[in-house]
Amino acid sequence: METGCQVANDQPPEISAVVEHLFRHEAGKMVATLTGIFGIEHLTLAEDVVQEALTRALQTWPFYGVPKNPAAWIMRASRNLAVDVVRRQKVFRDKEAEIIHLMDREGSTPDTAIFPEQEITDDTLRMMFVCCHPNIPAEAQAALALKTLCGFSVTEIARAFLTSEAAIAKRLTRAKQKIREAKIPFEIPAGEELGRRLDGVLPALYLLFNEGYKASSGDKLVREDICQEAIRLTDLLVQHPAGHRPKTHALLALMLLDTARIPARVDREGNLLLLQEQDRSRWNQPMIARGMFHLAQSAAGGEISVYHLQAGIAACHCTAQDYGSTDWRQILALYDRLVELDGSPVVALNRAIVIANLHGPKAGLDALAAIRDLEALNTYYLLYAVLGEFESRLNHAQAAAGHFRKSLQLAGIKSEQMFLAKRLQACEEKVFRP
Repeated sequence: METGCQVANDQPPEISAVVEHLFRHEAGKMVATLTGIFGIEHLTLAEDVVQEALTRALQTWPFYGVPKNPAAWIMRASRNLAVDVVRRQKVFRDKEAEIIHLMDREGSTPDTAIFPEQEITDDTLRMMFVCCHPNIPAEAQAALALKTLCGFSVTEIARAFLTSEAAIAKRLTRAKQKIREAKIPFEIPAGEELGRRLDGVLPALYLLFNEGYKASSGDKLVREDICQEAIRLTDLLVQHPAGHRPKTHALLALMLLDTARIPARVDREGNLLLLQEQDRSRWNQPMIARGMFHLAQSAAGGEISVYHLQAGIAACHCTAQDYGSTDWRQILALYDRLVELDGSPVVALNRAIVIANLHGPKAGLDALAAIRDLEALNTYYLLYAVLGEFESRLNHAQAAAGHFRKSLQLAGIKSEQMFLAKRLQACEEKVFRP
Protein backbone atom coordinates (compact mmCIF):
# COMPACT_ATOMS: atom_id res chain seq x y z
CA MET A 1 0.00 0.00 0.00
CA GLU A 2 1.50 3.34 -1.06
CA THR A 3 2.13 5.90 1.65
CA GLY A 4 -0.77 8.25 1.22
CA CYS A 5 -4.46 7.47 1.07
CA GLN A 6 -4.19 4.81 -1.61
CA VAL A 7 -5.77 1.50 -0.58
CA ALA A 8 -5.81 -1.88 -2.23
CA ASN A 9 -8.49 -2.29 -4.86
CA ASP A 10 -9.41 -5.82 -3.73
CA GLN A 11 -10.47 -4.72 -0.24
CA PRO A 12 -14.16 -4.50 0.74
CA PRO A 13 -15.32 -0.91 0.04
CA GLU A 14 -16.27 -0.25 3.67
CA ILE A 15 -12.83 -1.38 4.90
CA SER A 16 -11.02 0.73 2.31
CA ALA A 17 -13.17 3.76 3.17
CA VAL A 18 -12.37 3.49 6.89
CA VAL A 19 -8.63 3.10 6.29
CA GLU A 20 -8.58 6.03 3.85
CA HIS A 21 -10.40 8.15 6.43
CA LEU A 22 -7.83 7.17 9.05
CA PHE A 23 -5.02 8.20 6.74
CA ARG A 24 -6.53 11.66 6.49
CA HIS A 25 -7.46 12.11 10.15
CA GLU A 26 -5.15 9.95 12.28
CA ALA A 27 -1.96 9.08 10.41
CA GLY A 28 -0.51 12.59 10.65
CA LYS A 29 -1.19 12.71 14.39
CA MET A 30 0.50 9.36 14.90
CA VAL A 31 3.53 10.24 12.77
CA ALA A 32 3.94 13.50 14.71
CA THR A 33 3.68 11.76 18.09
CA LEU A 34 6.08 8.94 17.19
CA THR A 35 8.51 11.44 15.69
CA GLY A 36 8.53 13.20 19.04
CA ILE A 37 9.61 9.92 20.62
CA PHE A 38 12.09 8.66 18.00
CA GLY A 39 13.53 12.08 17.18
CA ILE A 40 12.88 14.19 14.08
CA GLU A 41 15.94 12.67 12.36
CA HIS A 42 13.97 9.41 12.28
CA LEU A 43 10.88 10.85 10.59
CA THR A 44 10.91 8.16 7.90
CA LEU A 45 10.89 5.45 10.57
CA ALA A 46 7.83 6.99 12.23
CA GLU A 47 6.08 7.09 8.85
CA ASP A 48 6.97 3.45 8.23
CA VAL A 49 5.55 2.38 11.60
CA VAL A 50 2.21 4.07 10.94
CA GLN A 51 2.19 2.74 7.38
CA GLU A 52 2.68 -0.79 8.67
CA ALA A 53 -0.16 -0.35 11.20
CA LEU A 54 -2.53 0.71 8.44
CA THR A 55 -1.40 -2.20 6.27
CA ARG A 56 -2.17 -4.58 9.13
CA ALA A 57 -5.63 -3.05 9.40
CA LEU A 58 -6.24 -3.87 5.73
CA GLN A 59 -5.03 -7.42 6.31
CA THR A 60 -6.93 -8.04 9.56
CA TRP A 61 -10.24 -6.21 9.41
CA PRO A 62 -11.73 -8.14 6.45
CA PHE A 63 -11.60 -11.29 8.63
CA TYR A 64 -12.39 -9.91 12.10
CA GLY A 65 -14.44 -6.85 11.20
CA VAL A 66 -13.79 -3.14 11.72
CA PRO A 67 -13.20 -2.50 15.45
CA LYS A 68 -15.53 -0.30 17.45
CA ASN A 69 -12.88 2.42 17.63
CA PRO A 70 -10.72 2.12 14.48
CA ALA A 71 -8.54 5.11 15.40
CA ALA A 72 -7.64 3.57 18.77
CA TRP A 73 -6.86 0.26 17.03
CA ILE A 74 -4.45 2.02 14.65
CA MET A 75 -2.85 3.93 17.52
CA ARG A 76 -2.42 0.72 19.52
CA ALA A 77 -0.93 -1.12 16.54
CA SER A 78 1.46 1.79 15.90
CA ARG A 79 2.48 1.82 19.54
CA ASN A 80 3.17 -1.93 19.58
CA LEU A 81 5.20 -1.69 16.38
CA ALA A 82 7.13 1.21 17.92
CA VAL A 83 7.97 -0.98 20.91
CA ASP A 84 9.28 -3.66 18.52
CA VAL A 85 11.48 -1.06 16.83
CA VAL A 86 13.04 0.28 20.02
CA ARG A 87 13.74 -3.24 21.27
CA ARG A 88 15.46 -4.23 18.00
CA GLN A 89 17.59 -1.13 17.50
CA LYS A 90 20.21 -0.15 20.06
CA VAL A 91 19.96 3.52 19.16
CA PHE A 92 16.44 3.57 20.65
CA ARG A 93 17.14 1.67 23.86
CA ASP A 94 16.63 4.84 25.90
CA LYS A 95 13.18 5.25 24.33
CA GLU A 96 11.81 1.91 25.49
CA ALA A 97 10.78 3.20 28.92
CA GLU A 98 8.87 6.04 27.26
CA ILE A 99 6.97 3.66 24.99
CA ILE A 100 6.30 1.22 27.85
CA HIS A 101 4.93 4.13 29.89
CA LEU A 102 2.48 4.81 27.07
CA MET A 103 1.45 1.16 27.12
CA ASP A 104 0.87 1.18 30.89
CA ARG A 105 -1.08 4.42 30.64
CA GLU A 106 -3.55 2.79 28.28
CA GLY A 107 -5.08 0.71 31.08
CA SER A 108 -7.52 -2.09 30.49
CA THR A 109 -10.13 -0.21 28.44
CA PRO A 110 -9.69 -1.51 24.89
CA ASP A 111 -10.99 1.49 22.96
CA THR A 112 -9.55 4.44 24.85
CA ALA A 113 -7.13 6.82 23.15
CA ILE A 114 -3.52 5.75 23.46
CA PHE A 115 -2.03 9.22 23.45
CA PRO A 116 -3.62 12.20 25.27
CA GLU A 117 -5.18 14.76 22.93
CA GLN A 118 -2.98 17.56 24.28
CA GLU A 119 0.13 15.51 23.53
CA ILE A 120 -1.08 14.85 19.98
CA THR A 121 -1.94 18.52 19.53
CA ASP A 122 1.48 19.72 20.64
CA ASP A 123 3.33 17.19 18.49
CA THR A 124 1.23 18.05 15.44
CA LEU A 125 1.98 21.74 15.85
CA ARG A 126 5.68 20.98 16.27
CA MET A 127 5.63 18.90 13.10
CA MET A 128 3.98 21.76 11.18
CA PHE A 129 6.84 24.06 12.06
CA VAL A 130 9.53 21.43 11.47
CA CYS A 131 8.22 20.91 7.93
CA CYS A 132 8.50 24.66 7.31
CA HIS A 133 11.97 25.26 8.79
CA PRO A 134 13.95 27.84 6.74
CA ASN A 135 16.74 25.31 6.18
CA ILE A 136 14.29 23.25 4.11
CA PRO A 137 13.90 24.63 0.56
CA ALA A 138 10.69 26.62 0.21
CA GLU A 139 9.37 24.43 -2.63
CA ALA A 140 9.76 21.35 -0.42
CA GLN A 141 8.15 22.71 2.75
CA ALA A 142 4.52 22.42 1.68
CA ALA A 143 5.17 19.06 -0.01
CA LEU A 144 6.67 17.67 3.21
CA ALA A 145 3.74 18.96 5.29
CA LEU A 146 1.19 17.45 2.91
CA LYS A 147 3.02 14.11 2.97
CA THR A 148 3.73 13.93 6.69
CA LEU A 149 0.74 15.59 8.33
CA CYS A 150 -2.00 14.93 5.81
CA GLY A 151 -1.25 11.51 4.38
CA PHE A 152 -0.96 12.72 0.78
CA SER A 153 0.63 10.37 -1.71
CA VAL A 154 3.42 11.56 -4.00
CA THR A 155 0.92 11.43 -6.88
CA GLU A 156 -1.54 13.72 -5.11
CA ILE A 157 1.17 16.21 -4.16
CA ALA A 158 2.44 16.27 -7.75
CA ARG A 159 -1.05 17.13 -8.98
CA ALA A 160 -1.41 19.87 -6.37
CA PHE A 161 1.86 21.46 -7.53
CA LEU A 162 1.24 20.81 -11.24
CA THR A 163 4.56 18.97 -11.50
CA SER A 164 5.90 15.43 -11.89
CA GLU A 165 5.97 12.67 -9.29
CA ALA A 166 9.73 12.37 -9.74
CA ALA A 167 10.17 16.05 -8.88
CA ILE A 168 8.09 15.69 -5.71
CA ALA A 169 9.94 12.54 -4.66
CA LYS A 170 13.24 14.42 -4.97
CA ARG A 171 11.89 17.32 -2.92
CA LEU A 172 10.78 15.02 -0.13
CA THR A 173 14.09 13.12 -0.07
CA ARG A 174 16.11 16.33 0.07
CA ALA A 175 13.84 17.78 2.78
CA LYS A 176 14.33 14.75 5.04
CA GLN A 177 18.05 14.77 4.35
CA LYS A 178 18.19 18.45 5.34
CA ILE A 179 16.34 17.67 8.59
CA ARG A 180 18.98 15.06 9.47
CA GLU A 181 21.98 17.15 8.43
CA ALA A 182 20.85 20.38 10.09
CA LYS A 183 19.59 18.56 13.20
CA ILE A 184 16.42 20.61 13.11
CA PRO A 185 14.81 20.60 16.58
CA PHE A 186 11.33 19.19 17.14
CA GLU A 187 9.89 22.38 18.64
CA ILE A 188 7.65 25.38 18.09
CA PRO A 189 9.87 28.42 17.43
CA ALA A 190 9.52 31.83 19.07
CA GLY A 191 10.10 35.46 18.15
CA GLU A 192 11.04 36.40 14.59
CA GLU A 193 11.70 32.76 13.75
CA LEU A 194 8.04 31.99 14.41
CA GLY A 195 6.88 34.51 11.83
CA ARG A 196 9.21 33.12 9.17
CA ARG A 197 8.02 29.57 9.73
CA LEU A 198 4.35 30.57 9.79
CA ASP A 199 4.77 31.88 6.24
CA GLY A 200 5.53 28.29 5.22
CA VAL A 201 2.88 26.59 7.34
CA LEU A 202 -0.07 28.59 6.03
CA PRO A 203 0.52 27.87 2.29
CA ALA A 204 0.76 24.15 3.11
CA LEU A 205 -2.61 24.26 4.88
CA TYR A 206 -4.06 26.26 1.99
CA LEU A 207 -2.86 23.68 -0.55
CA LEU A 208 -4.36 20.92 1.54
CA PHE A 209 -7.72 22.68 1.64
CA ASN A 210 -7.71 23.36 -2.09
CA GLU A 211 -7.16 19.68 -2.89
CA GLY A 212 -10.28 18.89 -0.88
CA TYR A 213 -12.40 21.77 -2.15
CA LYS A 214 -11.59 21.03 -5.76
CA ALA A 215 -9.99 17.61 -6.13
CA SER A 216 -7.40 17.21 -8.87
CA SER A 217 -8.62 13.76 -9.90
CA GLY A 218 -11.10 11.01 -9.07
CA ASP A 219 -14.85 10.63 -9.14
CA LYS A 220 -15.71 13.36 -6.64
CA LEU A 221 -15.40 17.08 -7.24
CA VAL A 222 -15.20 17.71 -3.48
CA ARG A 223 -13.36 15.64 -0.87
CA GLU A 224 -14.95 17.13 2.20
CA ASP A 225 -12.91 15.04 4.64
CA ILE A 226 -9.75 16.75 3.35
CA CYS A 227 -11.40 20.17 3.76
CA GLN A 228 -12.34 19.27 7.33
CA GLU A 229 -8.80 18.11 8.09
CA ALA A 230 -7.40 21.40 6.79
CA ILE A 231 -9.90 23.26 8.97
CA ARG A 232 -8.94 21.14 11.99
CA LEU A 233 -5.23 21.82 11.55
CA THR A 234 -5.75 25.55 10.95
CA ASP A 235 -8.07 25.80 13.95
CA LEU A 236 -5.42 24.01 16.00
CA LEU A 237 -2.90 26.60 14.87
CA VAL A 238 -5.11 29.63 15.49
CA GLN A 239 -5.86 28.55 19.06
CA HIS A 240 -2.14 28.35 19.92
CA PRO A 241 -0.12 31.50 20.70
CA ALA A 242 2.24 30.45 17.90
CA GLY A 243 -0.48 30.80 15.28
CA HIS A 244 -2.85 33.34 16.80
CA ARG A 245 -2.19 35.86 14.03
CA PRO A 246 -4.56 37.86 11.79
CA LYS A 247 -3.54 35.98 8.63
CA THR A 248 -4.18 32.62 10.31
CA HIS A 249 -7.67 33.79 11.25
CA ALA A 250 -8.13 34.97 7.65
CA LEU A 251 -7.12 31.57 6.26
CA LEU A 252 -9.48 29.78 8.64
CA ALA A 253 -12.27 32.19 7.65
CA LEU A 254 -11.66 31.42 3.98
CA MET A 255 -11.80 27.67 4.60
CA LEU A 256 -15.01 27.88 6.64
CA LEU A 257 -16.82 30.18 4.20
CA ASP A 258 -15.94 28.03 1.21
CA THR A 259 -16.72 24.75 2.97
CA ALA A 260 -20.12 26.10 4.03
CA ARG A 261 -21.15 26.17 0.37
CA ILE A 262 -20.05 22.62 -0.46
CA PRO A 263 -23.50 20.98 0.03
CA ALA A 264 -24.89 22.98 -2.90
CA ARG A 265 -22.00 22.57 -5.37
CA VAL A 266 -23.36 19.37 -6.93
CA ASP A 267 -26.85 17.98 -7.37
CA ARG A 268 -28.09 14.59 -6.10
CA GLU A 269 -26.63 12.85 -9.14
CA GLY A 270 -23.23 14.45 -8.55
CA ASN A 271 -23.56 16.91 -11.42
CA LEU A 272 -21.63 20.17 -11.07
CA LEU A 273 -23.77 23.22 -10.35
CA LEU A 274 -22.69 26.75 -11.20
CA LEU A 275 -23.00 29.43 -8.53
CA GLN A 276 -26.19 30.85 -10.06
CA GLU A 277 -27.76 27.36 -10.04
CA GLN A 278 -27.05 26.52 -6.40
CA ASP A 279 -29.76 26.22 -3.76
CA ARG A 280 -28.47 28.65 -1.13
CA SER A 281 -30.76 27.22 1.52
CA ARG A 282 -28.37 24.25 1.58
CA TRP A 283 -25.41 26.43 2.59
CA ASN A 284 -24.22 25.74 6.14
CA GLN A 285 -25.23 28.88 8.01
CA PRO A 286 -23.53 28.02 11.35
CA MET A 287 -20.28 27.47 9.46
CA ILE A 288 -20.72 30.79 7.66
CA ALA A 289 -21.17 32.44 11.06
CA ARG A 290 -17.91 30.84 12.26
CA GLY A 291 -16.18 32.06 9.12
CA MET A 292 -17.44 35.61 9.59
CA PHE A 293 -16.24 35.53 13.21
CA HIS A 294 -12.71 34.61 12.16
CA LEU A 295 -12.82 37.17 9.34
CA ALA A 296 -13.58 39.82 11.98
CA GLN A 297 -10.71 38.48 14.12
CA SER A 298 -8.38 38.80 11.13
CA ALA A 299 -8.96 42.56 11.04
CA ALA A 300 -6.68 43.10 14.06
CA GLY A 301 -3.55 44.99 13.02
CA GLY A 302 -2.75 46.56 9.69
CA GLU A 303 -1.61 43.54 7.68
CA ILE A 304 -3.58 42.51 4.61
CA SER A 305 -2.65 39.07 3.29
CA VAL A 306 -3.87 37.08 0.30
CA TYR A 307 -6.00 35.11 2.76
CA HIS A 308 -7.74 38.31 3.93
CA LEU A 309 -8.65 39.19 0.37
CA GLN A 310 -9.81 35.71 -0.59
CA ALA A 311 -11.86 35.41 2.60
CA GLY A 312 -13.41 38.79 1.77
CA ILE A 313 -14.39 37.48 -1.67
CA ALA A 314 -15.91 34.37 -0.10
CA ALA A 315 -17.81 36.54 2.37
CA CYS A 316 -19.33 38.55 -0.50
CA HIS A 317 -20.75 35.34 -1.95
CA CYS A 318 -21.94 34.00 1.43
CA THR A 319 -23.76 37.20 2.39
CA ALA A 320 -25.55 37.70 -0.95
CA GLN A 321 -29.19 36.64 -0.66
CA ASP A 322 -29.20 35.40 -4.26
CA TYR A 323 -26.96 35.39 -7.29
CA GLY A 324 -28.48 38.59 -8.66
CA SER A 325 -27.60 40.56 -5.54
CA THR A 326 -23.92 39.52 -5.55
CA ASP A 327 -21.71 42.59 -5.09
CA TRP A 328 -19.48 41.99 -8.10
CA ARG A 329 -17.94 45.47 -7.89
CA GLN A 330 -16.68 44.78 -4.39
CA ILE A 331 -15.42 41.36 -5.48
CA LEU A 332 -13.54 42.95 -8.40
CA ALA A 333 -12.01 45.53 -6.06
CA LEU A 334 -10.77 42.69 -3.85
CA TYR A 335 -9.37 40.83 -6.87
CA ASP A 336 -7.61 44.00 -8.02
CA ARG A 337 -5.77 44.07 -4.69
CA LEU A 338 -5.23 40.33 -4.76
CA VAL A 339 -3.39 40.35 -8.10
CA GLU A 340 -0.99 42.92 -6.62
CA LEU A 341 -0.05 40.45 -3.86
CA ASP A 342 -0.39 37.23 -5.86
CA GLY A 343 0.50 37.54 -9.52
CA SER A 344 -0.39 33.94 -10.35
CA PRO A 345 -2.25 33.40 -13.63
CA VAL A 346 -4.96 31.42 -11.77
CA VAL A 347 -5.86 34.50 -9.72
CA ALA A 348 -5.91 36.59 -12.90
CA LEU A 349 -8.17 33.98 -14.54
CA ASN A 350 -10.67 34.25 -11.70
CA ARG A 351 -10.52 38.03 -11.93
CA ALA A 352 -11.40 37.80 -15.65
CA ILE A 353 -14.54 35.84 -14.73
CA VAL A 354 -15.60 38.65 -12.40
CA ILE A 355 -14.93 41.26 -15.11
CA ALA A 356 -17.14 39.30 -17.50
CA ASN A 357 -19.93 39.24 -14.93
CA LEU A 358 -19.70 43.01 -14.62
CA HIS A 359 -18.87 44.17 -18.15
CA GLY A 360 -19.73 41.27 -20.44
CA PRO A 361 -17.90 38.38 -22.15
CA LYS A 362 -15.86 40.58 -24.51
CA ALA A 363 -14.32 42.38 -21.54
CA GLY A 364 -13.65 38.97 -20.00
CA LEU A 365 -11.78 37.81 -23.12
CA ASP A 366 -9.72 41.01 -23.11
CA ALA A 367 -8.81 40.41 -19.45
CA LEU A 368 -7.73 36.86 -20.28
CA ALA A 369 -5.58 38.04 -23.17
CA ALA A 370 -3.83 40.49 -20.84
CA ILE A 371 -2.77 37.83 -18.32
CA ARG A 372 0.98 37.58 -17.93
CA ASP A 373 2.34 34.02 -18.07
CA LEU A 374 -0.91 32.84 -19.66
CA GLU A 375 1.05 29.95 -21.19
CA ALA A 376 1.43 28.56 -17.65
CA LEU A 377 -2.27 27.64 -17.89
CA ASN A 378 -1.89 25.71 -21.14
CA THR A 379 -2.72 22.43 -19.40
CA TYR A 380 -5.31 23.87 -17.02
CA TYR A 381 -8.81 22.75 -17.99
CA LEU A 382 -10.50 25.79 -16.42
CA LEU A 383 -8.81 28.23 -18.82
CA TYR A 384 -10.48 26.57 -21.80
CA ALA A 385 -13.79 26.18 -19.95
CA VAL A 386 -13.82 29.92 -19.29
CA LEU A 387 -12.83 30.73 -22.88
CA GLY A 388 -15.60 28.45 -24.10
CA GLU A 389 -18.13 30.13 -21.81
CA PHE A 390 -17.18 33.63 -22.96
CA GLU A 391 -17.27 32.66 -26.66
CA SER A 392 -20.61 30.91 -26.15
CA ARG A 393 -22.11 34.04 -24.59
CA LEU A 394 -20.91 35.96 -27.65
CA ASN A 395 -22.70 33.39 -29.86
CA HIS A 396 -19.40 32.18 -31.31
CA ALA A 397 -20.51 28.56 -31.16
CA GLN A 398 -17.68 27.04 -33.21
CA ALA A 399 -14.93 28.79 -31.21
CA ALA A 400 -16.70 27.87 -27.97
CA ALA A 401 -16.95 24.22 -29.00
CA GLY A 402 -13.20 24.09 -29.66
CA HIS A 403 -12.42 25.44 -26.21
CA PHE A 404 -14.89 23.11 -24.47
CA ARG A 405 -13.43 20.16 -26.35
CA LYS A 406 -9.93 21.05 -25.14
CA SER A 407 -11.19 21.58 -21.58
CA LEU A 408 -12.93 18.21 -21.61
CA GLN A 409 -9.67 16.52 -22.61
CA LEU A 410 -7.87 18.08 -19.63
CA ALA A 411 -10.54 17.77 -16.92
CA GLY A 412 -9.80 15.10 -14.31
CA ILE A 413 -13.06 14.94 -12.34
CA LYS A 414 -16.12 13.03 -13.54
CA SER A 415 -18.62 15.79 -12.63
CA GLU A 416 -16.52 18.35 -14.52
CA GLN A 417 -16.32 16.08 -17.54
CA MET A 418 -20.09 15.62 -17.55
CA PHE A 419 -20.66 19.36 -17.29
CA LEU A 420 -18.22 20.15 -20.09
CA ALA A 421 -19.63 17.41 -22.31
CA LYS A 422 -23.07 19.02 -22.06
CA ARG A 423 -21.68 22.47 -22.88
CA LEU A 424 -19.77 21.01 -25.84
CA GLN A 425 -22.86 19.23 -27.13
CA ALA A 426 -24.93 22.43 -26.93
CA CYS A 427 -22.32 24.36 -28.91
CA GLU A 428 -21.96 21.64 -31.55
CA GLU A 429 -25.73 21.59 -32.04
CA LYS A 430 -25.62 25.33 -32.76
CA VAL A 431 -22.75 24.88 -35.21
CA PHE A 432 -24.45 22.11 -37.22
CA ARG A 433 -28.00 23.41 -36.94
CA PRO A 434 -29.33 23.99 -40.50
